[in-house]
Amino acid sequence: MKRAIALAKKGAGWVNPNPMVGAVIVSDGKIIGEGHHEYFGGPHAEVNAVRSASGPVAGATLYVTLEPCAHEGKTPPCSKMLVDEQIGRVVIGTADPNPLVNGKGIRFLESNGIVVETGVLRNQSRRLNEVFNKFITNHLPFVVLKSAMTLDGKIATVTNASRWITGESSRRKVHRLRQELSAVMVGVDTVLADDPLLNIRLKGNWKNPLKIIADTHCRIPMGAKLLANDPQLAIIASTGLAPKAKIKELERMGVQVIVCPLKNGKVDLGYVMRSLGEMEIDSVMIEGGSTLAFSALEERIVDKVITFIAPKILGGATAPTPVGGAGIANMDGALDLKDLKTTRMGNDIMIEAWL
Repeated sequence: MKRAIALAKKGAGWVNPNPMVGAVIVSDGKIIGEGHHEYFGGPHAEVNAVRSASGPVAGATLYVTLEPCAHEGKTPPCSKMLVDEQIGRVVIGTADPNPLVNGKGIRFLESNGIVVETGVLRNQSRRLNEVFNKFITNHLPFVVLKSAMTLDGKIATVTNASRWITGESSRRKVHRLRQELSAVMVGVDTVLADDPLLNIRLKGNWKNPLKIIADTHCRIPMGAKLLANDPQLAIIASTGLAPKAKIKELERMGVQVIVCPLKNGKVDLGYVMRSLGEMEIDSVMIEGGSTLAFSALEERIVDKVITFIAPKILGGATAPTPVGGAGIANMDGALDLKDLKTTRMGNDIMIEAWL
């Protein structure tokens, strides 16, 4: 199952909004086939594992991270294929929360004489598809709040210089996260201050994310770099306070503009997430700035926090911090995080935690 999970991760960023799935076929104590879901609309992991098999699969055991599907989608149901191939036993990491499946695949296998075991490395299998699990049940994007700061909690100097807070390992990881998640999101102040590209700058085959800008008054410059490069990947979340002429100008460039209601004088982020869900965008990484970060936490749209901490000290009472906004008045109102995970990234530390 550990091998199946490792295979599944190869599909990160390519299978959205489908789940990542890995499969391993074992016969007489030896692996004879393995596969993973490689791209959206492509063959599922179970099919790829069977196709790769070096010997007969009849009577063999299939280890798979997610319950085999039982419905006709872009591909035929995998549970029927496993029955047709006379697989003898199926070991499943976790059931599929998709209402179209949700136990039906398991019941179909068992009703056709296949021995089924579930719950092997259940927690790891669930965490693997945390994006899919939320999206398929709530039709809302899974939201990651990412930040990078010094040891004393600064994201820039008192003069707003921020390149580079973290080292190369951390920055490469951020680019990989941009591949794994469907969209990145920043506030317009970040665009005005840094003029970011919000793309992926790594060697190899990568898929650039959608770029979402929260911009209440549509202040984004028409010459912004993220608009110059792939304007069709840009989505501006604005409001009725934006000049209609500016919105039309952006749309002529190929930019999509979502006109949102106001909430506390700013873009209603809950409305933005519902709109993105309707667009089949399953995940968003919020990258800046501090006002947007607090608004996202305040509106309870954040599922996970990833923070990179560099062993540097900047000081400065006015130097910016990752989360700004109005702040929380009392300690009992603090947002508690759970399941803390730390990883060394070169000289930096990456902290992952869930709300």
